[in-house]
Amino acid sequence: MSDHVYRVVEVVGSSSDSTDQAIKNAIARTNDTVRNVEWFEVVETRGHVENGAIAHYQVTVKVGFRVEPGDAV
Repeated sequence: MSDHVYRVVEVVGSSSDSTDQAIKNAIARTNDTVRNVEWFEVVETRGHVENGAIAHYQVTVKVGFRVEPGDAV
């Protein structure tokens, strides 16, 4: 890794299937709107229960993206 500068945003992904899918949803949506996405860190996992069963998974993810020279920080 070179001398890069990164900015970090925090997003919450959700899925009715799994925590892995919630992470993938969060990264995919972030990548749709942010350039140079390079890494992520899961910081919180939680879910929603309905009638005694898991209904939804939610995962809070910090997403790092590289800031290019001239980009607003």
